Amino acid sequence: MNFFSKEQIEAFNQQSFQFLEVNLKGNNLTITLNRPEQKNALHPKMVDELAFVFQYAHENKSVWNIIIRAKGDVFCAGADLKAMRGDLGEITSTIPNTNGQVLIANLFKKVYKPVLVLIHADVFAGGTFFVAGASEVIALKNIKIHLSEVKRGIFPFQVMAALSEVINPKKALRWSVLGESWSAEKAFENGLIHTIVENEQELEAKANEWLDKMALNSPSAIQLGLEAYDNFNKKDNPQQYLMSMLFKSLETKDSKEGIQAFKEKRKPNWIGE
Repeated sequence: MNFFSKEQIEAFNQQSFQFLEVNLKGNNLTITLNRPEQKNALHPKMVDELAFVFQYAHENKSVWNIIIRAKGDVFCAGADLKAMRGDLGEITSTIPNTNGQVLIANLFKKVYKPVLVLIHADVFAGGTFFVAGASEVIALKNIKIHLSEVKRGIFPFQVMAALSEVINPKKALRWSVLGESWSAEKAFENGLIHTIVENEQELEAKANEWLDKMALNSPSAIQLGLEAYDNFNKKDNPQQYLMSMLFKSLETKDSKEGIQAFKEKRKPNWIGE
């Protein structure tokens, strides 16, 4: 993940976001889609902002988890077609331009940090990237995920590919071709959503429960595991690669702490290294 220079990432706290709210509390980095008047449609500069935060999280050892949520009555409406055609409007974001094209699906793959997505409202089109790319998805029971691009003369090429890595590829293709809307229950049955809740209070409670569970586990082990998950099928000898990752894991400070804590019958004190 190299959309920005080291110097640009080091100046993270000096930047001004226009389309996102970003908050680091403890080891948890929360990204809030903050374009409610436009249904959180993905403006090109908003995508740059997402890439900037993801690269910061990737390179920052103090970030153990990423939480993504949204403001407004739509979680994300997909791509901002007006902006994609060149009508960008006023830009006040100070986030630098990226070095190359950003593919949102790859941000989730390459960040190597667990990502929790909290869905409080309907998701449309390219907004499905947030659902498909997450490590954990918690959603309100009344939300729907709409993949209706074909009804607008567009095919969801990249979304179809992202979904095919999470659900049955034939189901992903059929969903894309029919342009259907899936209920939270159907998304749950197909493994796209992990937990369904009744209301926003329960959404927050389940999010905190997930973060509490994650705090029990070694962040460095999880990060190496996510890296291995992304890469092992691309290797000529996957098992040899995974063995090398195991040895790499055993050399971490977290591994040594975990083994020592087990011997001393106490909870480990993770540092993420």
